[in-house]
Amino acid sequence: MLSGGMTHTVRGKQKLLARVRRIKGQIDAIERTLEAEAGCEQVMHLIAAVRGAIAGLMAEVVEEHVMTHLVDPEKYPGALNTEGAEQLLGVIRTYLK
Repeated sequence: MLSGGMTHTVRGKQKLLARVRRIKGQIDAIERTLEAEAGCEQVMHLIAAVRGAIAGLMAEVVEEHVMTHLVDPEKYPGALNTEGAEQLLGVIRTYLK
């Protein structure tokens, strides 16, 4: 695990934990579906949903990291162009969908 801390995520901790718990529920659903020997199509849809949820979680954490550590005007005045950061985050959101 990379160091550098995740203290900034504490603010959104409950929201992130809720997302992780939903993802855990989706993974449990995949397990139940496989145990029930359901059709491949159903399993693939569930896997795709988990992939999307994980990508969304990553996008949220990356966005929080960028906005907190790279463009927080109070902590780091002039650290990064805010418009440039928004453009970057837009690309990341699109990529992670």
